[in-house]
Amino acid sequence: MKITKDMKIADVLKKHPASKIVLLKYIPACITCGGASAESIERGARMHGIDPDVLVNELNRAPKPREKSEA
Repeated sequence: MKITKDMKIADVLKKHPASKIVLLKYIPACITCGGASAESIERGARMHGIDPDVLVNELNRAPKPREKSEA
């Protein structure tokens, strides 16, 4: 699944645990913020002066969990 700017920060962290490393680099306060469940990647990035496209590109390069294949 591709990470997009409109995804909620908390959802990205839950579905892609490796994204935490990237988020700590760019928007560390957003990881522990109570608003992480309501704020999008784009809003968090803009609030911290980060280009959302740069953040999303790096998030999408982070390792993703393997998707379960149907047998």
